[in-house]
Amino acid sequence: MADFWTGKKVLVTGGHGFLGNYVCSKLKEKGAEVIAPTHTQYDLVDTNQVIAMYRENPADMVVHLAAVVGGIGANREHPGKFFYENLIMGAQLMEYARKLKIPKFVALGTVCAYPKFTPVPFKEEDLWNGYPEETNAPYGLAKKMLLVQSQSYRQEYGYNSIFLLPVNQYGPGDNFHPTDAHVIPDLIRKCVDAVDNGHDEIVLWGDGSPTREFLYVEDTAEAIVLAAEKYNKSDPVNLGSGSEISIKDLVELIAKETGFKGKIKWDTSKPNGQPRRKLDVSRAKREFGFESKTTFEDGLRKTIKWYKEKQA
Repeated sequence: MADFWTGKKVLVTGGHGFLGNYVCSKLKEKGAEVIAPTHTQYDLVDTNQVIAMYRENPADMVVHLAAVVGGIGANREHPGKFFYENLIMGAQLMEYARKLKIPKFVALGTVCAYPKFTPVPFKEEDLWNGYPEETNAPYGLAKKMLLVQSQSYRQEYGYNSIFLLPVNQYGPGDNFHPTDAHVIPDLIRKCVDAVDNGHDEIVLWGDGSPTREFLYVEDTAEAIVLAAEKYNKSDPVNLGSGSEISIKDLVELIAKETGFKGKIKWDTSKPNGQPRRKLDVSRAKREFGFESKTTFEDGLRKTIKWYKEKQA
């Protein structure tokens, strides 16, 4: 399989995003020819533009990373937009990849697709045993439809598509935007900005009790590329580190690493989100040999260093 990627043309949607940059780099390292159109070139919600993108960029594989996504605040603000655009993008991209005979489609789901009260660790078999956490549900369910589409297309058309379920990624190049960043970049920004501006307090949503699992972005990219090469089944696959940390402990760790010594205030009028998140990652190891390599502390330090240098 050493030359699997040599000469392969891989079309990556969302290839200029946070995760996309790392996936494209890994594919190029392995000898693939990467096509990464921007959202200004093609609107993936528009059927004609999806068809045009495929016709103008013939490919051997599609890796669909593009998503309309944000943290709890953005999810609450735009449930309709997040549902519609993610659903339509995924449905059209897979449908026309099949019709235009692109040999393989790699679909990225989300940990938000799991039911709100899933037994820990989350096993892929638990995916349909309840409704997702309310603030994430429109986004999570739209992405979960890619799994239904993937399985039904394999059944009816023999089409080779796979569905991967990554936990939240973090790392250098993440989105640190004040209103739609995910939890790690949001906390890093708040702590670093507080230190730089001499503030002695930061205010955070919820009560700090939920737990989360995180995967360093370079490890996520490695997992996606391994699955794209080696995995050809209908069953969904979790991608994670297999460890969890409470938001309270996470804040304390980031405060220590950033030098923030002020007060952490919890706004309990704001939602916590899902109570716990930790994946069973045994299927990814068994099916295509993926295990995360980056320790959480190392990953955090690299991310904080990158953010501080960017701010300098």
